Amino acid sequence: MSIPASKSKRTVTFDCDVITMAHGSGGKAMKDLIDAIFVEQFDNDELAKLEDQARISIADLSKIGDRLAFTTDSYVVYPLFFAGGDIGKLAVAGTVNDLAVGGATPLYLTCSLILEEGLAVADLRRVIVSMAQTARACGVSIVTGDTKVVERGSADKMFINTAGVGVIKSGTAISAAAARVGDVILVNGSIGDHGAAIVASRGDLAIESDIESDCRPLSDLISNMLAVCPDIRSMRDATRGGIATVLNEFASASKLCFKLDERSVPLKSEVRGICEILGLDPFYLANEGKIVVVAPASSAQTLLQCMRAHPDGRDAAIIGEVLPAPESMVIVKTIFGGEKILDMLVGDQLPRIC
Repeated sequence: MSIPASKSKRTVTFDCDVITMAHGSGGKAMKDLIDAIFVEQFDNDELAKLEDQARISIADLSKIGDRLAFTTDSYVVYPLFFAGGDIGKLAVAGTVNDLAVGGATPLYLTCSLILEEGLAVADLRRVIVSMAQTARACGVSIVTGDTKVVERGSADKMFINTAGVGVIKSGTAISAAAARVGDVILVNGSIGDHGAAIVASRGDLAIESDIESDCRPLSDLISNMLAVCPDIRSMRDATRGGIATVLNEFASASKLCFKLDERSVPLKSEVRGICEILGLDPFYLANEGKIVVVAPASSAQTLLQCMRAHPDGRDAAIIGEVLPAPESMVIVKTIFGGEKILDMLVGDQLPRIC
Protein backbone atom coordinates (compact mmCIF):
# COMPACT_ATOMS: atom_id res chain seq x y z
CA MET A 1 0.00 0.00 0.00
CA SER A 2 1.37 3.42 -0.92
CA ILE A 3 -0.04 6.90 -1.06
CA PRO A 4 -1.12 7.90 -4.58
CA ALA A 5 0.83 10.57 -6.38
CA SER A 6 -0.30 14.12 -5.84
CA LYS A 7 -2.81 15.32 -8.40
CA SER A 8 -1.66 18.94 -8.21
CA LYS A 9 2.02 19.77 -8.22
CA ARG A 10 3.29 23.17 -7.18
CA THR A 11 5.29 24.99 -9.82
CA VAL A 12 8.08 26.95 -8.17
CA THR A 13 11.04 28.75 -9.67
CA PHE A 14 14.14 28.03 -7.61
CA ASP A 15 17.37 29.45 -8.97
CA CYS A 16 19.72 29.45 -5.96
CA ASP A 17 23.08 27.72 -6.47
CA VAL A 18 23.94 27.14 -2.82
CA ILE A 19 22.12 26.66 0.46
CA THR A 20 22.04 29.76 2.65
CA MET A 21 20.91 30.31 6.22
CA ALA A 22 17.69 31.76 4.82
CA HIS A 23 16.74 28.29 3.55
CA GLY A 24 16.35 27.17 7.16
CA SER A 25 14.60 30.29 8.41
CA GLY A 26 11.02 29.12 8.05
CA GLY A 27 10.21 31.92 5.59
CA LYS A 28 9.68 32.21 1.84
CA ALA A 29 13.18 30.99 0.93
CA MET A 30 12.60 27.81 2.90
CA LYS A 31 9.12 27.32 1.45
CA ASP A 32 10.48 27.65 -2.08
CA LEU A 33 13.22 25.11 -1.33
CA ILE A 34 10.71 22.63 0.07
CA ASP A 35 8.25 23.08 -2.80
CA ALA A 36 10.82 23.03 -5.59
CA ILE A 37 12.91 20.09 -4.41
CA PHE A 38 11.24 17.97 -1.74
CA VAL A 39 7.54 18.19 -2.60
CA GLU A 40 8.29 17.99 -6.33
CA GLN A 41 10.37 14.82 -6.02
CA PHE A 42 8.58 12.99 -3.21
CA ASP A 43 5.23 13.94 -4.78
CA ASN A 44 2.27 12.39 -2.95
CA ASP A 45 -1.01 13.75 -1.63
CA GLU A 46 -0.13 13.35 2.05
CA LEU A 47 3.14 15.27 1.76
CA ALA A 48 1.54 17.92 -0.46
CA LYS A 49 -0.70 18.97 2.43
CA LEU A 50 2.42 20.22 4.28
CA GLU A 51 0.89 19.62 7.68
CA ASP A 52 3.11 19.18 10.73
CA GLN A 53 2.40 15.46 10.64
CA ALA A 54 1.33 12.77 8.18
CA ARG A 55 -2.07 11.27 8.93
CA ILE A 56 -2.31 7.55 8.21
CA SER A 57 -5.49 5.49 8.24
CA ILE A 58 -5.39 2.82 10.95
CA ALA A 59 -8.04 0.89 9.05
CA ASP A 60 -5.76 0.71 6.00
CA LEU A 61 -2.83 -0.47 8.12
CA SER A 62 -4.89 -3.19 9.80
CA LYS A 63 -5.68 -4.70 6.40
CA ILE A 64 -2.02 -5.62 6.06
CA GLY A 65 -1.16 -6.92 9.52
CA ASP A 66 -1.70 -6.75 13.25
CA ARG A 67 1.47 -4.97 14.50
CA LEU A 68 3.12 -1.69 13.69
CA ALA A 69 6.88 -1.62 13.03
CA PHE A 70 8.62 1.69 13.63
CA THR A 71 12.30 2.53 13.20
CA THR A 72 14.64 5.48 12.73
CA ASP A 73 18.22 5.96 11.60
CA SER A 74 20.60 8.82 10.81
CA TYR A 75 23.08 8.95 7.93
CA VAL A 76 26.36 10.83 7.98
CA VAL A 77 28.29 8.90 5.32
CA TYR A 78 31.36 10.48 3.77
CA PRO A 79 31.57 11.10 0.85
CA LEU A 80 27.97 11.93 -0.08
CA PHE A 81 28.34 10.12 -3.41
CA PHE A 82 30.15 6.81 -3.79
CA ALA A 83 30.35 3.94 -6.26
CA GLY A 84 26.98 2.21 -6.21
CA GLY A 85 25.04 4.80 -4.27
CA ASP A 86 24.79 8.04 -2.32
CA ILE A 87 23.57 9.27 1.05
CA GLY A 88 20.00 9.60 -0.25
CA LYS A 89 19.73 6.04 -1.58
CA LEU A 90 21.38 4.83 1.62
CA ALA A 91 18.91 6.70 3.84
CA VAL A 92 15.89 5.12 2.15
CA ALA A 93 17.33 1.64 1.70
CA GLY A 94 18.72 1.47 5.23
CA THR A 95 15.43 2.33 6.91
CA VAL A 96 13.38 0.13 4.57
CA ASN A 97 15.70 -2.78 5.36
CA ASP A 98 15.43 -2.20 9.11
CA LEU A 99 11.67 -2.64 8.77
CA ALA A 100 11.78 -5.56 6.36
CA VAL A 101 14.16 -7.75 8.40
CA GLY A 102 11.57 -7.77 11.18
CA GLY A 103 9.02 -9.16 8.75
CA ALA A 104 7.28 -5.81 8.20
CA THR A 105 5.94 -4.45 4.94
CA PRO A 106 7.56 -0.97 4.70
CA LEU A 107 5.01 1.74 3.92
CA TYR A 108 5.96 5.27 4.99
CA LEU A 109 9.15 7.23 5.62
CA THR A 110 10.03 10.60 7.04
CA CYS A 111 12.96 12.67 5.78
CA SER A 112 14.76 15.18 7.99
CA LEU A 113 17.87 16.97 6.76
CA ILE A 114 20.60 19.03 8.37
CA LEU A 115 22.22 21.07 5.61
CA GLU A 116 25.45 23.05 5.85
CA GLU A 117 25.45 26.62 4.63
CA GLY A 118 27.17 26.66 1.24
CA LEU A 119 26.02 23.20 0.14
CA ALA A 120 25.57 23.13 -3.63
CA VAL A 121 21.87 22.99 -4.49
CA ALA A 122 22.76 20.67 -7.39
CA ASP A 123 24.12 18.15 -4.88
CA LEU A 124 21.02 18.46 -2.70
CA ARG A 125 18.74 17.97 -5.69
CA ARG A 126 20.76 14.93 -6.81
CA VAL A 127 20.39 13.35 -3.36
CA ILE A 128 16.64 14.04 -3.18
CA VAL A 129 16.08 12.62 -6.66
CA SER A 130 17.93 9.49 -5.57
CA MET A 131 15.78 9.20 -2.45
CA ALA A 132 12.60 9.56 -4.47
CA GLN A 133 13.68 6.96 -7.03
CA THR A 134 14.65 4.47 -4.34
CA ALA A 135 11.41 5.00 -2.43
CA ARG A 136 9.32 4.46 -5.54
CA ALA A 137 11.28 1.32 -6.43
CA CYS A 138 10.32 -0.36 -3.15
CA GLY A 139 6.79 1.03 -2.89
CA VAL A 140 7.18 3.38 0.08
CA SER A 141 6.08 6.99 0.36
CA ILE A 142 8.02 9.82 2.00
CA VAL A 143 5.17 11.65 3.69
CA THR A 144 6.66 14.21 6.07
CA GLY A 145 9.98 15.72 7.08
CA ASP A 146 12.01 18.67 8.30
CA THR A 147 14.91 20.83 7.10
CA LYS A 148 17.48 22.68 9.17
CA VAL A 149 20.44 24.76 7.96
CA VAL A 150 23.55 25.26 10.11
CA GLU A 151 26.43 27.69 9.68
CA ARG A 152 29.34 26.81 7.44
CA GLY A 153 31.69 24.51 9.33
CA SER A 154 29.03 23.24 11.74
CA ALA A 155 28.32 20.10 9.69
CA ASP A 156 29.81 18.27 6.74
CA LYS A 157 27.56 19.22 3.81
CA MET A 158 24.50 17.09 4.66
CA PHE A 159 23.17 14.72 7.31
CA ILE A 160 19.89 12.82 6.88
CA ASN A 161 17.53 11.19 9.36
CA THR A 162 14.78 8.88 8.17
CA ALA A 163 12.12 7.19 10.25
CA GLY A 164 10.03 4.37 8.84
CA VAL A 165 6.65 2.79 9.49
CA GLY A 166 5.59 -0.66 8.37
CA VAL A 167 3.11 -3.37 9.28
CA ILE A 168 3.88 -6.95 10.33
CA LYS A 169 1.56 -9.72 9.21
CA SER A 170 -0.12 -11.89 11.78
CA GLY A 171 1.93 -14.97 12.63
CA THR A 172 5.33 -13.52 11.73
CA ALA A 173 7.68 -13.86 14.68
CA ILE A 174 11.27 -12.98 13.73
CA SER A 175 13.57 -12.35 16.67
CA ALA A 176 17.28 -12.28 17.52
CA ALA A 177 16.53 -14.74 20.32
CA ALA A 178 14.58 -17.24 18.22
CA ALA A 179 17.43 -19.43 16.91
CA ARG A 180 17.42 -23.13 17.79
CA VAL A 181 20.08 -25.81 17.81
CA GLY A 182 20.43 -27.30 14.33
CA ASP A 183 19.34 -24.15 12.46
CA VAL A 184 21.41 -22.95 9.53
CA ILE A 185 22.87 -19.51 8.84
CA LEU A 186 22.51 -17.89 5.41
CA VAL A 187 23.65 -14.67 3.78
CA ASN A 188 22.29 -13.25 0.52
CA GLY A 189 25.63 -12.47 -1.12
CA SER A 190 29.19 -11.23 -0.85
CA ILE A 191 30.12 -9.39 2.33
CA GLY A 192 31.96 -6.11 2.87
CA ASP A 193 31.12 -4.47 -0.47
CA HIS A 194 29.83 -1.22 1.02
CA GLY A 195 32.74 -0.72 3.38
CA ALA A 196 35.26 -1.41 0.62
CA ALA A 197 33.48 0.94 -1.79
CA ILE A 198 33.50 3.77 0.76
CA VAL A 199 37.24 3.30 1.37
CA ALA A 200 37.90 3.45 -2.38
CA SER A 201 35.60 6.44 -2.88
CA ARG A 202 37.35 8.55 -0.24
CA GLY A 203 40.43 8.68 -2.42
CA ASP A 204 42.88 9.56 0.34
CA LEU A 205 44.45 6.10 0.32
CA ALA A 206 45.19 5.98 -3.42
CA ILE A 207 43.31 2.70 -3.81
CA GLU A 208 41.94 1.97 -7.27
CA SER A 209 39.03 -0.46 -7.33
CA ASP A 210 35.93 -1.24 -9.36
CA ILE A 211 34.03 -2.39 -6.29
CA GLU A 212 30.59 -0.85 -5.81
CA SER A 213 28.51 -0.54 -2.69
CA ASP A 214 25.75 -3.11 -2.29
CA CYS A 215 23.42 -0.31 -1.12
CA ARG A 216 19.85 -1.33 -2.00
CA PRO A 217 16.43 -1.95 -0.44
CA LEU A 218 15.82 -5.65 0.23
CA SER A 219 12.10 -5.61 1.01
CA ASP A 220 11.13 -7.47 -2.17
CA LEU A 221 13.69 -10.21 -1.60
CA ILE A 222 12.63 -10.59 2.03
CA SER A 223 8.94 -10.74 1.06
CA ASN A 224 9.72 -13.62 -1.31
CA MET A 225 11.74 -15.38 1.38
CA LEU A 226 8.94 -15.16 3.93
CA ALA A 227 6.49 -16.51 1.37
CA VAL A 228 8.45 -19.76 0.99
CA CYS A 229 9.79 -19.93 4.56
CA PRO A 230 7.45 -18.19 7.03
CA ASP A 231 9.31 -19.83 9.92
CA ILE A 232 12.53 -17.81 9.47
CA ARG A 233 13.86 -17.50 13.01
CA SER A 234 16.16 -14.46 12.92
CA MET A 235 17.09 -11.87 10.31
CA ARG A 236 19.08 -8.63 10.32
CA ASP A 237 20.84 -6.43 7.81
CA ALA A 238 24.57 -6.44 8.46
CA THR A 239 25.46 -2.76 8.36
CA ARG A 240 28.01 -1.22 10.76
CA GLY A 241 30.10 -3.98 12.34
CA GLY A 242 29.33 -6.39 9.50
CA ILE A 243 28.06 -9.94 9.79
CA ALA A 244 30.25 -10.53 12.86
CA THR A 245 28.23 -8.00 14.88
CA VAL A 246 24.89 -9.43 13.76
CA LEU A 247 25.92 -12.98 14.62
CA ASN A 248 27.20 -11.94 18.03
CA GLU A 249 23.87 -10.24 18.69
CA PHE A 250 22.04 -13.45 17.72
CA ALA A 251 24.37 -15.59 19.84
CA SER A 252 23.97 -13.34 22.88
CA ALA A 253 20.18 -13.17 22.59
CA SER A 254 19.67 -16.90 22.00
CA LYS A 255 22.44 -18.16 24.37
CA LEU A 256 23.65 -20.47 21.61
CA CYS A 257 26.78 -20.89 19.51
CA PHE A 258 26.93 -19.71 15.90
CA LYS A 259 29.61 -21.50 13.88
CA LEU A 260 30.68 -20.27 10.45
CA ASP A 261 32.68 -21.98 7.72
CA GLU A 262 34.96 -19.27 6.30
CA ARG A 263 35.20 -21.09 2.96
CA SER A 264 31.43 -20.79 2.49
CA VAL A 265 31.20 -17.03 3.08
CA PRO A 266 30.94 -15.13 -0.26
CA LEU A 267 33.71 -12.53 -0.57
CA LYS A 268 34.80 -10.69 -3.70
CA SER A 269 38.51 -10.71 -4.52
CA GLU A 270 38.53 -6.88 -4.67
CA VAL A 271 37.17 -6.67 -1.12
CA ARG A 272 39.65 -9.26 0.09
CA GLY A 273 42.46 -7.24 -1.49
CA ILE A 274 41.42 -3.98 0.16
CA CYS A 275 41.15 -5.75 3.52
CA GLU A 276 44.62 -7.23 3.15
CA ILE A 277 46.15 -3.87 2.20
CA LEU A 278 44.54 -2.00 5.10
CA GLY A 279 44.49 -4.73 7.71
CA LEU A 280 40.70 -4.88 7.83
CA ASP A 281 38.60 -7.94 8.62
CA PRO A 282 35.77 -8.48 6.08
CA PHE A 283 33.60 -10.09 8.77
CA TYR A 284 33.40 -6.68 10.45
CA LEU A 285 33.17 -4.60 7.26
CA ALA A 286 29.90 -2.74 6.64
CA ASN A 287 27.22 -3.85 4.20
CA GLU A 288 24.13 -2.00 3.01
CA GLY A 289 22.46 -4.74 1.01
CA LYS A 290 23.21 -7.92 2.92
CA ILE A 291 21.11 -9.82 5.42
CA VAL A 292 22.07 -12.57 7.83
CA VAL A 293 19.31 -15.15 8.18
CA VAL A 294 18.75 -18.02 10.59
CA ALA A 295 16.29 -20.68 9.46
CA PRO A 296 15.37 -24.30 10.24
CA ALA A 297 17.62 -26.81 8.48
CA SER A 298 14.55 -28.44 6.94
CA SER A 299 13.76 -25.22 5.05
CA ALA A 300 17.33 -24.26 4.15
CA GLN A 301 17.51 -25.50 0.56
CA THR A 302 14.09 -24.10 -0.36
CA LEU A 303 15.03 -20.76 1.13
CA LEU A 304 18.43 -20.76 -0.57
CA GLN A 305 16.83 -21.42 -3.98
CA CYS A 306 14.36 -18.59 -3.39
CA MET A 307 17.14 -16.20 -2.51
CA ARG A 308 19.26 -17.15 -5.52
CA ALA A 309 16.28 -16.65 -7.84
CA HIS A 310 16.12 -12.97 -6.88
CA PRO A 311 18.61 -10.36 -8.24
CA ASP A 312 19.45 -9.30 -4.68
CA GLY A 313 20.28 -12.84 -3.61
CA ARG A 314 21.87 -14.50 -6.60
CA ASP A 315 25.08 -15.19 -4.63
CA ALA A 316 23.31 -16.38 -1.50
CA ALA A 317 25.00 -19.11 0.51
CA ILE A 318 24.63 -21.25 3.60
CA ILE A 319 27.56 -20.18 5.75
CA GLY A 320 27.13 -21.96 9.07
CA GLU A 321 25.03 -23.64 11.71
CA VAL A 322 23.70 -23.13 15.22
CA LEU A 323 25.18 -25.31 17.98
CA PRO A 324 24.35 -25.69 21.69
CA ALA A 325 27.80 -24.66 22.91
CA PRO A 326 29.95 -22.76 23.66
CA GLU A 327 27.11 -20.54 24.76
CA SER A 328 26.75 -17.00 23.34
CA MET A 329 29.78 -17.28 21.10
CA VAL A 330 30.55 -17.01 17.38
CA ILE A 331 33.22 -19.37 16.05
CA VAL A 332 34.76 -19.46 12.59
CA LYS A 333 36.28 -22.53 11.00
CA THR A 334 39.07 -20.89 9.03
CA ILE A 335 40.23 -21.72 5.52
CA PHE A 336 43.28 -23.36 7.12
CA GLY A 337 41.14 -25.81 9.08
CA GLY A 338 41.53 -24.25 12.53
CA GLU A 339 38.98 -22.35 14.54
CA LYS A 340 38.87 -18.82 15.95
CA ILE A 341 36.47 -16.80 18.05
CA LEU A 342 34.73 -13.98 16.21
CA ASP A 343 34.06 -11.52 19.01
CA MET A 344 32.07 -8.28 19.02
CA LEU A 345 34.02 -5.45 17.42
CA VAL A 346 35.59 -2.99 19.84
CA GLY A 347 35.62 0.51 18.34
CA ASP A 348 35.09 1.20 14.66
CA GLN A 349 37.14 -0.06 11.72
CA LEU A 350 35.97 2.82 9.53
CA PRO A 351 34.16 5.98 10.72
CA ARG A 352 31.18 7.51 8.91
CA ILE A 353 30.50 4.45 6.82
CA CYS A 354 26.72 5.04 6.71
